[in-house]
Amino acid sequence: MPVARLVWSPELLQYDFGHGHPMAPARLDLTMRLAAELGLLDSPDLDVVAVRPAPDAVVETVHDPAYVAAVRRADAEGVADPARGLGTEDDPVFPGMHEAAARLVAGSVDVAEAVWRGAAAHGLNIAGGMHHARRDAASGFCIYNDAAAAVQRLLDLGARRVAYVDLDAHHGDGVEQIFWDDPRVLTVSVHQDGHTLFPGTGGPADVGGAGAEGTAVNVALPPRTAGPAWLRAVDAVVPAVLREFRPDAIVSQHGADAHARDPLSDLRVSVDAQRTAAQWVHALAHELSDGRWVALGGGGYAVVDVVPLAWSALVAEALHTPLPRGTELPEHWRGVVEEVSGLEAAGRLGRGEVEFRPWRDGYDPADDVDRAVLATRRHVFPLWGLDPHHD
Repeated sequence: MPVARLVWSPELLQYDFGHGHPMAPARLDLTMRLAAELGLLDSPDLDVVAVRPAPDAVVETVHDPAYVAAVRRADAEGVADPARGLGTEDDPVFPGMHEAAARLVAGSVDVAEAVWRGAAAHGLNIAGGMHHARRDAASGFCIYNDAAAAVQRLLDLGARRVAYVDLDAHHGDGVEQIFWDDPRVLTVSVHQDGHTLFPGTGGPADVGGAGAEGTAVNVALPPRTAGPAWLRAVDAVVPAVLREFRPDAIVSQHGADAHARDPLSDLRVSVDAQRTAAQWVHALAHELSDGRWVALGGGGYAVVDVVPLAWSALVAEALHTPLPRGTELPEHWRGVVEEVSGLEAAGRLGRGEVEFRPWRDGYDPADDVDRAVLATRRHVFPLWGLDPHHD
């Protein structure tokens, strides 16, 4: 059995909203070029597969049939449907839109099924993570919600409990909404406060619907939260609730847009800190879920010097061969980056371990991040029989 299964083919670059849109396909292309030059794609422990677009029946496991029909109609006719989020500034209509979005769904469903059936320990779809799409509408660069489809496939295959961990700078609102009333799904989102960033949701008091209280967990962090404080927040909430929930599988979204260089958020989380959080999720999958872990991409709009580094490191992590921090990046890859973008490429993969102060060291009422973390713990932890103030 391979350690990891990765969905990749050039067709995934067809999810393209056009010139000037932040979600540029180049972020995926440069990531895969870097992963290849680092030798990751040649690993005997990695199974790289291509997928065809998911059929409507699969997409409709998490989307209304009327919405899928509307996407097909907007695609075929090139006509906007603003009521369903199609043809907006965030989600322009483009030729082949339905198939491109359905291919992302197929990728995440494929690796979820492979992980559940034991065809691979871990699954990766860095082109996925489209966490804003709702059952009946596109939102925030997301046409179909492949992350939710992966969770649903795990449930359909027999998982009793699935945890979804979202580390994107933006709240994972679409996945949360789709499973709001489902006690079998725990959604945990660590994001910039919705009062200061799209989509404007994800407050600490949002804890799930009737009969599913405590299964929505939101850590809403203030702008300019840096790596050490971000890790403190992740560590203060995510492991505790996952250990109480005890999922049969973990699906995680690793949007790289929490980085200081990202143009669409106000967080200050380094690649090194993002790598640490991915390591924690990976370890929790082995501790709680017999290693069943599906890791997705997501946001990330610093196309040259952040996204390829973060996601190449994610692939290496899933292969159980983490890249040394500070690894010198291949000269050829740097040349391609500079030729394609006109920008200077990063020279090294991060700087080193990020030190942070764990929650057990005490709460600081004068600290904005600590207040945000405590708000989440106060709303959620008692629902799990946990002490919001102490580990």
